[in-house]
Amino acid sequence: MNLLLIGVLLALIAIAYQVGLTKSRKLAGKENNSASLHSRPGYYGALVALWCGIPAFIILIVWNLVEPNILKHIILNNIPAATVAALDPAGLDVIVERIRAIASGFGVSDQPAAYEVAAAEQLAKFQMIGNFAKMAVVIAVALGGLVWAKKHVSQQYRARNQVEKAINIGLILCSGVAILTTIGIVLSMFSEAMRFFQFVSPLEFFFGTEWNPGFSTSGGAEGSYGLLPLIWGTLMVSAIALLVAVPIGLLIAIYLAEYASPGLRSWAKPTIEILAGIPTIVYGVFALMVIGPFFKMLGDTVGLHINATSALTAGFVMGIMIIPFVSSLSDDIITQVPRSLRDGSLGLGATKSETIRQVVLPAALPGIIGAFLLAASRAIGETMIVVLAAGNSPILHGNPLEAVSTVTVTIVNQLTGDTDFASPQALVAFALGLTLFVITLGLNIVALYIVRKYREQYE
Repeated sequence: MNLLLIGVLLALIAIAYQVGLTKSRKLAGKENNSASLHSRPGYYGALVALWCGIPAFIILIVWNLVEPNILKHIILNNIPAATVAALDPAGLDVIVERIRAIASGFGVSDQPAAYEVAAAEQLAKFQMIGNFAKMAVVIAVALGGLVWAKKHVSQQYRARNQVEKAINIGLILCSGVAILTTIGIVLSMFSEAMRFFQFVSPLEFFFGTEWNPGFSTSGGAEGSYGLLPLIWGTLMVSAIALLVAVPIGLLIAIYLAEYASPGLRSWAKPTIEILAGIPTIVYGVFALMVIGPFFKMLGDTVGLHINATSALTAGFVMGIMIIPFVSSLSDDIITQVPRSLRDGSLGLGATKSETIRQVVLPAALPGIIGAFLLAASRAIGETMIVVLAAGNSPILHGNPLEAVSTVTVTIVNQLTGDTDFASPQALVAFALGLTLFVITLGLNIVALYIVRKYREQYE
């Protein structure tokens, strides 16, 4: 029903646009003299379409938000009071879902009770009435908005101002959604992390050197919850990944932007970007089955002990994965450097390589720093590669040839299986997630400082 109603509304909006456009053209006269109108005809059409669609969609959204609670209230009113009194909230939810299933026609696996059948019949009746009422109200509001807006279309009506104001409000709302989503994520993690710190001291968590969480049935925290081994493993793997991705990605970007022919660039850049579309689980399997054994064999050849699952294996494959993030973004930034800077440097007698080193790269530095930041954030938040290739060994050591564990892997481990989400063993995942957020925020602050510092020299 909702899809049908949305389709009808979209059709009415298209009709409303044509109605507003046609009337504005009539006001412009036979010669279509738009100069006699305050706004162009398209703005009048858009204004009528907005008045037709926006109020109707608001009512539709509000109706869909309120309707489930009303239907639930109707179901509960048709259940015997003794049955309602004998059930807890979870049991009532089960009965409500059974009645909804019966009313929808799918039925239930066992024989429904008589009161369930009666309640389902009442629910189906109210649903049918509600659907017709919703369609009638929404369509009536849409038609009313169309008629009202059409009457207000005149030569002096500021349609452009109204449409641009509506677009501005829409853009603000879209920005608000992103901001509120971020705030919601942070608050949810913060609240659960505070519950975790009721079991474990923050000093023990942030400065502890041992990670060995214990599982108990008493609800208390047993074992050790030291964060330092996980942070060190995360930084070690990310650093190896950046050591692989940053030089290779930057050199690829310089070659494609400054040296490659247009024909080579046209197919080389999309080919490199394919790496970014490969699922990370594929990289993880590749690291586990190919790169890890290769490094182990190479270490045996030169007399080094290299684990097949280690920080080196995970970091190397992760570096291959994030090469497109560095190369593609850096290439886009380098190509945006004004040609006049290159011509001025070459005109002063500098070679092409000197121009790239001393003019192009410094001018593109803010964007390149942004590319490095994106690569670093991608490496810090990676999960599947380190799950398969890092070894999952939360031990504090400085040897990249040995197994390590990272924050993301630990979050997966703590939330996998039948876990009581009120226990410290599960709540620690939110504290780890909040820590990752703070690390990423710190990277953004440092990058913003660098960007502002160097941007002043070229603006």
